[in-house]
Amino acid sequence: MTITIDLGGQVALVTGGTRGIGRAIADRLADAGATVVVCGRTDGDAGAHDLRLCDVRDPDQVDALVAGVVADHGRLDIAVNNAGGSPSASAADASPRFSEAIIRLNLLAPLHVAQAANRVMQQQDGGGAIVNIASVSGLRPSPGTAAYGAAKAGLLSLTQTLAIEWAPKVRVNAVSAGLVATEDSLDHYGGTEGLARVAATVPAGRFGTPGDVADAVAFLVCPLAAYVTGANLTLHGGGEWPAFLRAAEG
Repeated sequence: MTITIDLGGQVALVTGGTRGIGRAIADRLADAGATVVVCGRTDGDAGAHDLRLCDVRDPDQVDALVAGVVADHGRLDIAVNNAGGSPSASAADASPRFSEAIIRLNLLAPLHVAQAANRVMQQQDGGGAIVNIASVSGLRPSPGTAAYGAAKAGLLSLTQTLAIEWAPKVRVNAVSAGLVATEDSLDHYGGTEGLARVAATVPAGRFGTPGDVADAVAFLVCPLAAYVTGANLTLHGGGEWPAFLRAAEG
């Protein structure tokens, strides 16, 4: 039997979908037949996707975004909370304003989008599926990005709670991504040599790709995952070698 992912006739919303992981997710869902709407705070290259401007930290803008998607496309079947991230900042020195902004983007914004999507999905045949893009930073210490790690940990808790509250019409899952190579990776990890050194710490021997995350999302929103809800798919190539083993080896 051939296993395929067919999202024909479905409408998907991907936040932060004009670049990096978000763009790969949007492209993958479109390849599977979905009509894809992407949103960002500024204009970007959305390719063939329907681009909407929206600051997902603002609940009113989110409500208008989702209402516009339904008005133009008739329904909303898939919502992917991809927008997020954080610059590095010492927890001792991060300002309250900085920390609040990081938590709004990485925890409260996904909640706003999920709430707006759920209101639509609960009223339509077939319900819907929501995927939150989390991070291994929410599963382990996150030095240099403390507020980000805490927000992603909260996002995983939120995922489990929403999956219970909104069942059975709406499935809610998360993907906790590890090291993923994007447009910013070379600068962040110190160039090609730095990238190679970091990749060597991953058991799989490489960084993940945006396509790896996109494939995981495509699975979670398709009928093959019809009984999967409240789950966290950890996508990290096997994790990280324990530091004490490296130290013991010298």
